[in-house]
Amino acid sequence: MSVAVPSSPIIDLTRNLGAVARLGTSAEAVDELLAEALEALGGMIPFDLATVMELSDEDELVVRVAIGPLSGADVRAHRLRLADYPSIRRLLDEGTARAFIDEDHAHGDGDPFDGVLDLPHGHSCMVVPLRAEGAPVGIITMDRQVCGAYPEAVVHLADIFGRLLALVICYGEQSMRLTRLRDQLEEQNRLLRERVGGQHDACELIDAARSPAMRHIAHLARQVAPTDAPVLLTGETGVGKEVLAHAIHGWSHREAKPMVSINCASLPAGIIESELFGHVRGAFTGASGTRIGRFQAANGGTLLLDEVGELPLDLQAKLLRVLQDGCFEPVGSDRTVRVDVRVIAATNVDLEAACARRAFREDLYYRLAVFPIRVPPLRARMDDLPVLARTALDAITRRTGRGPWLLTEENLRHLASQQWRGNVRELVNALERATILSPDGRSLGFHDADAPGLPADPTPDERRPTPTLEEVERRHIARTLQATSGKLYGPGGAAELLGLPGSTLQSRMKKLGLGTARDWR
Repeated sequence: MSVAVPSSPIIDLTRNLGAVARLGTSAEAVDELLAEALEALGGMIPFDLATVMELSDEDELVVRVAIGPLSGADVRAHRLRLADYPSIRRLLDEGTARAFIDEDHAHGDGDPFDGVLDLPHGHSCMVVPLRAEGAPVGIITMDRQVCGAYPEAVVHLADIFGRLLALVICYGEQSMRLTRLRDQLEEQNRLLRERVGGQHDACELIDAARSPAMRHIAHLARQVAPTDAPVLLTGETGVGKEVLAHAIHGWSHREAKPMVSINCASLPAGIIESELFGHVRGAFTGASGTRIGRFQAANGGTLLLDEVGELPLDLQAKLLRVLQDGCFEPVGSDRTVRVDVRVIAATNVDLEAACARRAFREDLYYRLAVFPIRVPPLRARMDDLPVLARTALDAITRRTGRGPWLLTEENLRHLASQQWRGNVRELVNALERATILSPDGRSLGFHDADAPGLPADPTPDERRPTPTLEEVERRHIARTLQATSGKLYGPGGAAELLGLPGSTLQSRMKKLGLGTARDWR
């Protein structure tokens, strides 16, 4: 004959401990378990309010769960600074539950809910410290609106209950940490799978630069790499800002940690927040599960914010907080996540001008531009062209399985004669076209690749006189002056775009009859 074992809050909670590892994979699941535990305790210890308050990093007790008739919004938002409640701090250190009486509140530091609840003098009040693995976790508070102290036997029962509940919280937090680490690894693997194969070694490529401009850039990058300072990479589109970011990461102490990137211009405003900071289940339509963002995926490593000038204004404040405090809340969550991420930002937008137009937050700009590096255009560092071309061809060979191709001196002279307004990206595209039109093992035919689809023999009506070199130069300088509204010097000026000293450009303008910069404003 079997004998039924009577159920009790202690037995119920003990049974639930085995389920913590399975259920405690989110803060919501642990909170639900804590609320059920308090309700079970209420079957033996009467209360009008019972709370679990968690100890935060700021040495405050924050209400995590509150149940009972008095558990309103004010209670759930309540926080206690331990510095203002020395009696509770002593309880946390000693680890023993205590029933407070009216005299304790009158001559001590007051009731934990003074100013929040209008409880009568002499009401029943008990505080149960929660400690796990020798460290304080938080407290349980129990209050009744009737007068009289909780009996000693009840306090002893609550003390045992508190020891078990502390284990629930501890195991739940450990389970959540393991889940976050698993999610972080899954997200890192997803990002790695999204990458295109055949990437060259960024550090070696930057080190192989021959031009004085890029050697100076490499020197600056090596200086800032060992620090955790944010870096702002600027320059025209296609100059290789992402490659330089990878080199900075490779030279840093974070080199063994993940390097994660996100293009702020490639995603809709409604999605980019979730991509950056993650989201919880049900945060928006289609959020069927919890997902970590790029910041958590890059935890311990480096995050590249490409095209940061396109980041929506409403997200810039959230990004500023991460840079300042290293914390944020995922979309749909009120729980703070802390990360250790080194941020590198890249843009071809003039952020100072964007700040003046109020299109970019000035405080965020100064936070990002701790160490600005401007990457020069390809036309200003043509000494690097042979290395870039050979590296690009090697990458095409690895990716396609075709090749190799010969890069002749004639090929290099042809490449050096181009303007490369699209910079390294345009160079790589030109090489890709040339490899498609050239047989393996042969030299590249750039002329065919540069003008695909044009008839070999133009009709008489299509023939035009070939312009002189002076005419081509005059037109090119004129178009550049129009684009810069007559600005000759400084970032984005015509001299920089043309790769010429300002004095040389002025002499050319005078020789070609283009007037002065004032004539183009």
